[in-house]
Amino acid sequence: MQITQTIIKFPEINLQTRDAHKLRGYFGNVFKEHSPLLHNHFEDGKNRYAYPLVQYKVIKNIPVLIGLSDGAKLLIDLFLKIKKIDINGKNIEILSKNIESKTIKITETDELFEYRFETLWMALNENNYKKFLNGSREEKDKLLKTILTGNILSFYKGIGFWTGQKILVKLKLMEKSTKFKDQNMVAFSGTFICNAVLPDYIGIGKAVSRGFGTIMRC
Repeated sequence: MQITQTIIKFPEINLQTRDAHKLRGYFGNVFKEHSPLLHNHFEDGKNRYAYPLVQYKVIKNIPVLIGLSDGAKLLIDLFLKIKKIDINGKNIEILSKNIESKTIKITETDELFEYRFETLWMALNENNYKKFLNGSREEKDKLLKTILTGNILSFYKGIGFWTGQKILVKLKLMEKSTKFKDQNMVAFSGTFICNAVLPDYIGIGKAVSRGFGTIMRC
């Protein structure tokens, strides 16, 4: 299948990686009447429990907005309306912005691709964190492979791509500590090899709409 991906970058604005959720808060609020895809909440306040089709990131200090499928069209429609960003009460005028929209083919393949995490991959929840903490090295590796496979399949489901192919993964990760909602969390940097076609800049894992788990093909 083919999907559309839109990437908007603000090259003259310098932010920290941790500011990605502030981008989400700002744009989700300013354009909240346009679509729940921008903030993953419906009008009645309920959460949209599905893979985020609009994601907010800070990559190498540059704010980046990613849209996939319906989210890609939404970002194109809003592109000209984006005049400023408000971060922590500071209005930042946007002097330049770059937009790229492209069609990506998602298909089953026998090829292996290597990807790196541009931002930390948050793989663990409360339940599997305990399992990870108490596991041997082999058990930890097996658990992370299972989680990553599930993350990839969640992305596929989110864009409407169904596969009967077994996803194969090999990990080369480093354990890191990060803050998420004022709590210390275990996350991971590094690379992985798999037989899945994954677009650059998408996020996988937990909190991808806030910039976590962003991948790039090596």
